[in-house]
Amino acid sequence: MHLFYTPDITSDTYTLNEEESNHCNKVLRLKQGDTVHLIDGVGGLYVAQISETTKKAVRLNIIDKQQGFGKRNHYLHIAIAPTKNIDRIEWFLEKATEIGIDEITPIICDRSERKIVKEERLEKVVTSAVKQSLTAYHPKINTAIAYKDFIKQSDAEVKMIAHCIDENSKQAISELIKPHQKYLILIGPEGDFTPKEIELALQNGYKPVTLGNTRLRTETAGLAACFEVNFLNRE
Repeated sequence: MHLFYTPDITSDTYTLNEEESNHCNKVLRLKQGDTVHLIDGVGGLYVAQISETTKKAVRLNIIDKQQGFGKRNHYLHIAIAPTKNIDRIEWFLEKATEIGIDEITPIICDRSERKIVKEERLEKVVTSAVKQSLTAYHPKINTAIAYKDFIKQSDAEVKMIAHCIDENSKQAISELIKPHQKYLILIGPEGDFTPKEIELALQNGYKPVTLGNTRLRTETAGLAACFEVNFLNRE
């Protein structure tokens, strides 16, 4: 299946942008009459036929469309501290998109080693993973935000914070959630959340959770949480 991401599709005809047209022409070597698939990132899957090709444009006619393709039964938002090595957070984004995630927010914490995030670069990683995993839903990438400003914003039904401080009050994710809900999980930087940040989360309705008995890297913790929520919602 040849799949293209077309978030601005609005009619029964569509022209691929120059980058996608070049990929279609020179890499895939598709020609007039060939069939491709398009996704709009919000659940729309389209079957299209190439009607015309030029050096810089490929024009398509939509011949079939399906809404809600692969719609999942829950909503997962992970707010995660960006790692010093940006490749590691990009790895998390790629794998989480393949497994299933709806929204990602980079949070800048007191112990964050990286304070600046280029959302455009992260967006490209996610778009590539969406096409690779053949999903019609494109996760939302939010602008990086200070932890203290983010913590009061969510309307999630279940809010959790994963941290490494030893305490008896932490529970497994499986003990806190029910299927088919809206979840938000906070994942901290390599040095973990500060006690003050943890207390602020608890004051705002977050439940402390454990991801196991070993200390995980930030991106591993994010992926472990992503997998567990999806597993618990598997039908």
